[in-house]
Amino acid sequence: MSSTLSPQTLAPHPSKGGILSKERIVAAPGFNRWLVPPAALAIHLCIGMAYGFSVFWLPLSKALGIKESIKCGPDVGFFQQLFTTSCDWPISTLGWMYTLFFVFLGLSAAIWGGWLERVGPRKVGVIAALCWGGGMLFSALGVYLHQFWMMILGSGIIGGIGLGLGYISPVSTLIKWFPDKRGMATGMAIMGFGGGAMIGSPLAAELMKHFATPTSVGVWETFVVMGVIYTIAMLIGAFGYRIPAQGWKPEGWTPPAQGQTNAMITHGHVHVKKVWGIPQFWLVWMVLCMNVSAGIGVIGMASPMLQEVFGGSLIGVPAKFSELDKTQLTAIAGVAAGFAALLSLFNIVGRFFWASLSDKLGRKMTYSIFFILGGLLYFSVPISAAAGNKLMFVAAFCIILSMYGGGFATVPAYLADLFGTQMVGAIHGRLLTAWSTAGILGPVVVNYMRDYQLGLGIPREQVYNQTMYILVGMLVIGLLCNLMIRPVADKHFMTEAELAEEKRLAHERAEASEVGTSLASYHPSNPALVWAAWIAVGIPLAWGVYRTLLSASQFFH
Repeated sequence: MSSTLSPQTLAPHPSKGGILSKERIVAAPGFNRWLVPPAALAIHLCIGMAYGFSVFWLPLSKALGIKESIKCGPDVGFFQQLFTTSCDWPISTLGWMYTLFFVFLGLSAAIWGGWLERVGPRKVGVIAALCWGGGMLFSALGVYLHQFWMMILGSGIIGGIGLGLGYISPVSTLIKWFPDKRGMATGMAIMGFGGGAMIGSPLAAELMKHFATPTSVGVWETFVVMGVIYTIAMLIGAFGYRIPAQGWKPEGWTPPAQGQTNAMITHGHVHVKKVWGIPQFWLVWMVLCMNVSAGIGVIGMASPMLQEVFGGSLIGVPAKFSELDKTQLTAIAGVAAGFAALLSLFNIVGRFFWASLSDKLGRKMTYSIFFILGGLLYFSVPISAAAGNKLMFVAAFCIILSMYGGGFATVPAYLADLFGTQMVGAIHGRLLTAWSTAGILGPVVVNYMRDYQLGLGIPREQVYNQTMYILVGMLVIGLLCNLMIRPVADKHFMTEAELAEEKRLAHERAEASEVGTSLASYHPSNPALVWAAWIAVGIPLAWGVYRTLLSASQFFH
């Protein structure tokens, strides 16, 4: 599992910069590159809880009333709800935190991506930890004082910034450590982002149950505990980051010569400041936006769609959704929760599977599969729904969600192939604005179409048919954009002088020995340390998978 650096002959120099500086994290000879993915996973498993924040909505909607919500009067609008202490927040208001997560994820990644390349992943990871964990602690105070503006600021804005910085912090580093397995490397880390909710949601539910009292729903206490846990775990991950010395390559691996490899894989490097004017960037932007828009729409509606389409047949009752009583509705909601858990598993597995497969197939071919196979599956959903074929319906959505996750995990390697590795983290940060756009576009299209269809009097079991065809259209647009992607023209790449200057600004060291004796004497190649790092992130991930499988088993019952 080890990859080593060549022995160095230069004498060590005193280390420059503080403990967070990029110079201090250049890997010493003998460093095992397989220690870097667990560090990235530690951060992504924490910030991935953004997907699971909806577990707090129902308890928070009863924060004052405890058993029943204290409704706000008709004169209390959204801005009054930011400061009111006399009524509970409606779930529609709480949902704005979820929206802000992904808006600020995209904005912060785009704004500070270039800075990340210059200061290194450790400093960015530490700031991400303080923003994400500290944001939760500030939100805890907001819940305690019943001030929603504090939650918006704490988790939505500050936490959203931490989310974006934490998300992009390992991308460039992993691609440079794994030039031979770019897709697999980023897939490992971004798999953690999808898995964060699998761990955080059941943990939050258990903590709220533990802290609940006749005067508290247990949310602010849960925020405090999780905020502390996340801060510590992310700091450990950030301090585990190392970057390879300039010119390093995996032992036994020889980079393919120009012309002997996939034409889509460049040997040059594009500066982040130039990507806005390069057509390939916007084509990849559209590719990600269309893939994510369709997937987010499915995530938001898969559970209610299953219930409304199949109704009582989910529990062996020959009745439509609108004909079920309260007990039966509760029973099918449990089945739908199992379905949602099953989808989350495929979302996680797809991130690693498709990203790794892209190393073999190429990124362009992998995305073409996403769009063609995805379009066929979306098109099949109304057919399987009309036929009452639950197995075909569920299988289609499971594969669709695997490709949704796979799209996130594959795109950093796609960018590295097209634009080079020097500033791929910063370019990836700018590309994530496509995610922010999709986070609004996808749910708006799906929810608007559902309400419009219901308004026309169309039966509930048929209101999603037109939506599926719209999502097929999105995938067709994505496919066309993907097919139009060609290698980047030479004129867009940095010259040797520009690249050398960028490396100087990025504080890159030619040799690992230049970072000082303290690092040069550090030899973490002991296999036991590698195993310990993977076990540390593997245990919570395994627990999350176990809890998710328990929930998913309700569907099969």
